[in-house]
Amino acid sequence: MTGSSRRRKTAVPRADLVIVANRLPVDRLVGADGAVRWRRSPGGLVSALAPVMNSQDGAWIGWPGDVGEDLEPFENDGMTLVPVSMSAEEYEEYYEGFSNATLWPLYHDVVAKPEFHREWWDAYVTVNRRFAEAAAAVADEGAMVWVQDYQLQLVPALLRELRPDLRIGFFLHIPFPPAELFSQVPWRRELLEGLLGADLVGFQLSGAAQNFIRLVRQRVGHKTHRDSVYLPDGRVVTAKAFPISIDTAQFEELARSEAVQARAAQIREDLGNPRKIFLGIDRLDYTKGIYARLRAFSELIHDGHFSVEDATFVQVASPSRERVDQYRILRDDIDRLVGHINGDLGRIGRPAISYLNAAFPQAEMAALYVASDIMVVTPFRDGMNLVAKEYVACRYSDDGALVLSEFAGAAEELKQAYLVNPYDINGMKAQMLDAYQADEKDLNRRMKAMRRTVAENDVEHWANAFLADLRVARPGHAKQVKPARRT
Repeated sequence: MTGSSRRRKTAVPRADLVIVANRLPVDRLVGADGAVRWRRSPGGLVSALAPVMNSQDGAWIGWPGDVGEDLEPFENDGMTLVPVSMSAEEYEEYYEGFSNATLWPLYHDVVAKPEFHREWWDAYVTVNRRFAEAAAAVADEGAMVWVQDYQLQLVPALLRELRPDLRIGFFLHIPFPPAELFSQVPWRRELLEGLLGADLVGFQLSGAAQNFIRLVRQRVGHKTHRDSVYLPDGRVVTAKAFPISIDTAQFEELARSEAVQARAAQIREDLGNPRKIFLGIDRLDYTKGIYARLRAFSELIHDGHFSVEDATFVQVASPSRERVDQYRILRDDIDRLVGHINGDLGRIGRPAISYLNAAFPQAEMAALYVASDIMVVTPFRDGMNLVAKEYVACRYSDDGALVLSEFAGAAEELKQAYLVNPYDINGMKAQMLDAYQADEKDLNRRMKAMRRTVAENDVEHWANAFLADLRVARPGHAKQVKPARRT
């Protein structure tokens, strides 16, 4: 849906709830006449927070998506949006550099080698300060500010310096690494102190929250107890798990729609109506384990467990960070692997793997979920992985199978999936084959339990749980604590 938008000529009204994220929740649309419109971005975070923001005079701060622009705040579908500008150099060093070539691989178990450059760090500090200043200018007295994700880990402390009256929350959408990995960062203390500016620091899993508590104790020197950090200024910071989810009802409604049902039937027909369709949907990222899963599938065919007439694999890999060398290398590697597998095992009109290096709208994704019998989600490390939950939400007939990496956050909740170690090719093959051969009764039992989980713990439940905890007053402590030691 495309909402109306207008530039504000006057100051932005103060907001009771401020969301600070790397991106605004809208996409720019340029018409044939050159007129600019803004369309709300798809995604659970926007869907969950929009009603809350509308009821609380909320504002959303983020980058609009283009470098070198300095846009005025505007309204879209009842939300006040505050753009934060970024130069081309800042985008390269803050976003592509420190955020995605330093923090991303480090936080994902060093699946790729992180790079540490001082100029990237300097840009990260500069851009984080700009976001903090924007939030300080917009937030009303005593307002709640919720900062999102790894690109903005310094914002809580920078914002608290400017506005100590605010109640500040932070949520990390990706994993948080153990001390052995995090300690590689030359600016490890600064990152930890940045997060300690928040009253509540949220993570996907309780293990990540404990990693953070342990690092604060070891590297900053503050007193900690269970999920609490006691600061010398009397504040208490809480670190807890809040597993994120999806708009379950929306995905089920989409899956039941006539248009999606018809498209799902067409997909199966286009694929030759095989007995089973395997499906993978990911961003093209080295953390997702795409190469390993395609190799495992090809070996199942090669070993004679089924033929290309029996089963096919549809892999959607949406383009991602194509200016980063590691991603270009991965794309080329997967292109070669798919070509080799199809050349070796495919038949005319029956490729073993249908590989789509493109992004698709939500309705097409839902049709793929409905059409497919086995969803394969095998990241080497993932904070949550919402694709797994989307597939479950779309299986309203309680059928289908989910093969899921035990290193995805979703594995903590979707325990009835066929859990795999993505580093173990033989183990992955065994679980994929079990899912292929499973009887209908077993599939129904597993899927029914997983669907109950995603229905009871949807994205609205996640957002409400975090904001309710952030609203809770955290009285200062009276413990005798020493100033943090330098390390």
